[in-house]
Amino acid sequence: MPFFAPGDDPGASFLELLRRTGNEPFGDLAQVAAAEGGLGSLEGSHATTVLAVRSSGGVVVAGDRRATSGHLISHRDMRKVFPADSYSAVAIAGAAGPAVQMVRLFQLQLEYYEKIEGKPLSLEGKANQLAEMIRAHLPQAMLGLPVVPIFAGFDPADGRGRLFQYDVTGGRYEEQDYATAGSGSLHAGTVLKLGFRDDLSEPDALALSVQALWHAADEDSATGGPDPVRGIYPVLAAIGPDGFRQLDDAESGAVFAALQADLASGGSGGGSSARTGEVPR
Repeated sequence: MPFFAPGDDPGASFLELLRRTGNEPFGDLAQVAAAEGGLGSLEGSHATTVLAVRSSGGVVVAGDRRATSGHLISHRDMRKVFPADSYSAVAIAGAAGPAVQMVRLFQLQLEYYEKIEGKPLSLEGKANQLAEMIRAHLPQAMLGLPVVPIFAGFDPADGRGRLFQYDVTGGRYEEQDYATAGSGSLHAGTVLKLGFRDDLSEPDALALSVQALWHAADEDSATGGPDPVRGIYPVLAAIGPDGFRQLDDAESGAVFAALQADLASGGSGGGSSARTGEVPR
């Protein structure tokens, strides 16, 4: 660990520590583009639809598994939902490579802060830290590599789930009930808007999330739907008083099976058969 004079100490900011030691985490591509004389658009894999919805016991976060490169499917089983720490999660949409890099830096920042300060950041403080990272990433966003995540978690101070959306400039907006991001966000958001209610249990919130992703995939070619043949299902995670828990593929498949049964019986995917029954643990 380097030593700093009192006025140069980066404190509990891992990003500032990187900058003070000459390791700017988000500037490389912009510097290359400037050296080449322009801000051209770069091509890369893009993560598509993610969402979060508040439940009576916390919050559910979900994401499809498809990544695209132009009109091609570059990955069928990409994971877009990550634990930020024990009580929060990040779901990524936008340029896949920079988004995953940002998540890893964010995880390190939260761990670094807790080690330096001896206590974790508040949930709102975590949301602000992520906003700062997105703001620092703006030069890459101008190159055609935007990152637009959703941040959600359980707030022990309030005893409830909270969720935050962002724009590419680092603008941070707290949503009350649900949030979506990515190419299928309009379709997923419509399903969440119609299906949300204040007393959603965790199983019902999981079922509503799968329903929203299924309808998004049905309308948006960049969003991948459940793939029972390959055993690939949306990533689902629930965060409550007991912390972050990600469902495995078998559990996600069980949530999808209820939706599939409703669709097979002539329903629209929003019937009661898709929103009842406990998720196996």
